[in-house]
Amino acid sequence: MPVNVIMPQMGESVAEGTITRWIKKVGDRVERDEPLFEISTDKVDAEIPSPAAGILTRILVKENETVEVNTVVAEIDGEGAMDSAKSVSVKEPAPDETTFSESLIKPETESASAAAPPSGATREVRSSPVVRRMAREHQLDLTQIHGTGLGGRISKKDVLAYLAAQKEKGKPPAAITEPAPTPAAPSIAPSPAVPSRMTWSGPTQTVPLTLMRRQIAERMVMSKRTSPHVATVFEVEMTRVAELMSRHGEDFERRNGLKLTYTPFFVRAAVDALKQFPVVNASLDGDNIVYKRDINMGIAVALETGLIVPVIKRADEKSFLGIARAVRDLAGRARAKRLNVEEVQEGTFTISNHGVFGSLIGTPIIHQPQVAILGVGAIEKRPVVRNDAIAIRTMVYLTLSFDHRVLDGAVADQFMSRIKAKLENWDESIL
Repeated sequence: MPVNVIMPQMGESVAEGTITRWIKKVGDRVERDEPLFEISTDKVDAEIPSPAAGILTRILVKENETVEVNTVVAEIDGEGAMDSAKSVSVKEPAPDETTFSESLIKPETESASAAAPPSGATREVRSSPVVRRMAREHQLDLTQIHGTGLGGRISKKDVLAYLAAQKEKGKPPAAITEPAPTPAAPSIAPSPAVPSRMTWSGPTQTVPLTLMRRQIAERMVMSKRTSPHVATVFEVEMTRVAELMSRHGEDFERRNGLKLTYTPFFVRAAVDALKQFPVVNASLDGDNIVYKRDINMGIAVALETGLIVPVIKRADEKSFLGIARAVRDLAGRARAKRLNVEEVQEGTFTISNHGVFGSLIGTPIIHQPQVAILGVGAIEKRPVVRNDAIAIRTMVYLTLSFDHRVLDGAVADQFMSRIKAKLENWDESIL
């Protein structure tokens, strides 16, 4: 019996998605949860797994075509999966059906530290686009990596295990974890790659917006039209937090296997303030304010093509270490396009780091249907007045953009004062 493959909804406010690549072609066998196609929305780019095992018999939506969520994009013959040895007759795709086979590739580059394959042996490798990107980044020979997936398919987990093994052998590969923050800025997300240089063919050059930029533009305009934005800025001393990071950073990394960054401190401070001021953790539905029991913290992650906002669910129930792990995990999988649908949904408050490149003060746009967003500027040492004397302290500007329909300035300032007090007088153990 045919199984319909539908366009998933990758966020609460996402109504459509674009298929950017078919990993399988008509006639291919596909296993349940095996990557089937790639999509792009304004919230996330992701590989979509197959909902069932069987034979891909029809592709109904071609590449670069945008359709509404819940649209049937393909069909899988589940009965054909019962006996993979049987030949399966499938219709050839119509001219407008775009079909791509799953990549069976030879490695693009070979690591200088990896042993060469045996003479005369050239093994084809089954892998996903994410794995191939990792191979290019770390100059890996995929033929040297044992795949644990179906049919010897190499997964991201296999690559990470290989990299760890090489490091233990004294052949450390390029770093793959979240980088440590520089003194100038918190490391909520790594810096995106520098855009490619423009090639001019005349006095002007017209380039269409990418899908992600077009969708981001639509959402940002919608948010500004929906919410009357107001911003309040607070200067916060980060000396106490900086001292903790300097004193315990190495021990934290040795114990937990991840670098200590500023991000978990901001998340914990925001969670503490949201508990005290639940109206900031709400949304507006007509004439009603909807208060949210769970605190689901969105963390804006910068990509080469834009921003996405994965969500730490029930951040108020996590420890400091749990938040640190969640931040690294979500940021890494967002860049690798491996986020699940639920991981970009149900956010109740968002933190955005505009200080990565040295920006001191910014006014981020509210992520609908939320009512506020916290902007984090560059963290740097500045001269300040303490006890009638000039002192050097580690400082940061925090900005709260809020929806004036729901929040007044007094409540917004009290909320920010709570965050300021938490960061300046940090008393929570981080070990």
